[in-house]
Amino acid sequence: MPKEATRDALLSAARSEFAAHGIAGARVDRIAERAGVNKERIYGYFGSKEKLFDAVMTAVLDELAEVVAMPGDDPVEYVGRIYDFHLANPELVRLQMWESLHHRADDLDGQEERIARCARKAESLAAGLGRDPSPEMARTMMTLIGLAAWPMIMPRLGRIVVGDESGTEEGHRRMREHLVDFVRAALGGEPGHGA
Repeated sequence: MPKEATRDALLSAARSEFAAHGIAGARVDRIAERAGVNKERIYGYFGSKEKLFDAVMTAVLDELAEVVAMPGDDPVEYVGRIYDFHLANPELVRLQMWESLHHRADDLDGQEERIARCARKAESLAAGLGRDPSPEMARTMMTLIGLAAWPMIMPRLGRIVVGDESGTEEGHRRMREHLVDFVRAALGGEPGHGA
């Protein structure tokens, strides 16, 4: 298997393994078996299980950034796009939760780029709302991301609160509509901003 194909196979296998078991519970032998390579390749390519996890997170967050553009002039629809992405890619939320549990207060691999990326999103949100960038806009950005991801973070709570429809296609459609309407109302239904 060519070097790049081996690396990609390891990242794909590791993504599933880490999403299911977290960093501590993931096993390099299962990752290697799923990727179809010797487990020593993991150490050769990445150095450690933790560094492999960091590489998975970088790839997943790059994918999210590519698919879900900046909020810009339609932050309401931005929330809908985040919801859609998480619905189609539930592993991302689990990976982010595992990362938070494992690393706790430690700096993350690539943290400077993540900070810069989030700052650009908050600036885009502020510009879309006709406001100046500020800590308040950053908090609003964090709130919007949280609203969009929460149904995937807590699916069991969704079934308890909303009922059995929460996990159905119709339930997802209704939740998306609710989130978009809620954000529109929260942002004041400003013209040009999803109103």
